[in-house]
Amino acid sequence: MTALLTLLQWLSPAFPTGAFAYSHGLERVIAKGDVTDAASFEEWLRNILHQGAGWQDAVLLTHALAADADHDALDALARALAPSAERLQESAEQGAALARMVSGLTGRPLSPRMLPIALGEAAAPLALQPGQVAQLYLQNFAGNLCTIATRHVPLGQTEGQAVLTRLLPDIGLLGTWAAVASLEDLGSCALAADLAAFQHETQDVRIFRT
Repeated sequence: MTALLTLLQWLSPAFPTGAFAYSHGLERVIAKGDVTDAASFEEWLRNILHQGAGWQDAVLLTHALAADADHDALDALARALAPSAERLQESAEQGAALARMVSGLTGRPLSPRMLPIALGEAAAPLALQPGQVAQLYLQNFAGNLCTIATRHVPLGQTEGQAVLTRLLPDIGLLGTWAAVASLEDLGSCALAADLAAFQHETQDVRIFRT
């Protein structure tokens, strides 16, 4: 139980990784009018989970949890898979913050890495099931974006939480699949979201860093 509670603490919004500062391109698609209500946000987020960073991060995370994981190689791969400078910044800065905080709490020397690799390396000693870790990671990822949509579409709290509730079966399946996926299964096809990340880099008025 302590191991699970520890992971939940690390994934909590209160844990200082600065996730609140990153919108994963959502700010751009809201500004463009592509996401205007619960239905369009749910479609956007489901695509990110299945076809974008959600799936890729989940697979990388489960591999980083392995006892024989080469974290340097996985971190290099995660960096190579980042489709834009902002996406690289988002994952690298959150991963460095997580590694720094966990090191401070545990005394373990953890290197700054991309977020899924940093979490995998940190969480490996907790000996939790990889699929469960991936599911909680994806729930945290989706929950952060739901918080942004709640305030900035705006959806309101009930609609925002309803979107997250409807996506829970997807999150469960993706975490289970990621636990048995190989690195050969990595890939993404979230072109509109990637393009939004590029456009956000030069957006005149910005609240979020990505």
